[in-house]
Amino acid sequence: MRTTNVKSFIGLCLAIIVSSSHISSLQAAQLSGKAPDFTLKSMSGKNLKLSEFRGQVVMINFWASWCAPCRQEMPLLEDLYKKYKPLGFTLLGVNVEEDSSKAATLLKSIKVSFPILYDNKNKVSKLYKVAAMPTTVIIDRDGRLRYLHKGYKPGYEKDYQKQVRALIRE
Repeated sequence: MRTTNVKSFIGLCLAIIVSSSHISSLQAAQLSGKAPDFTLKSMSGKNLKLSEFRGQVVMINFWASWCAPCRQEMPLLEDLYKKYKPLGFTLLGVNVEEDSSKAATLLKSIKVSFPILYDNKNKVSKLYKVAAMPTTVIIDRDGRLRYLHKGYKPGYEKDYQKQVRALIRE
């Protein structure tokens, strides 16, 4: 009887380890509450306000030109944006550097069609408590915070896609 209990205990421990390692590998958390509204100047010179995108699923990606994972992720975000934009999805790339010219230089080599916004004074990144680069927040059609991803590793884009698709279907 003891051997059965030990095996059951070991099996339970392994299940917990496997599931918790999967969760930590995603670096994602579910969120709740309304997304704080903000207005930032875009690369085109136009001011964009988050609340103008109400009714769409919105991904906000905080990034910097010096961040290697940000550069690696950007073309994958562009693919996601192009694929789901017709279904009511938008992506806002928020550059957090004081000097916007660094972002502009990078964007000459990594072409994206989604809006790039400049948070030169880090007001919005503070509002969203950004502590890692990149940080990605996904907001539902009602303007509620739903997912938070800190950092980027290859494969995270699959999680983004699953989450965006689920929110589009809601």
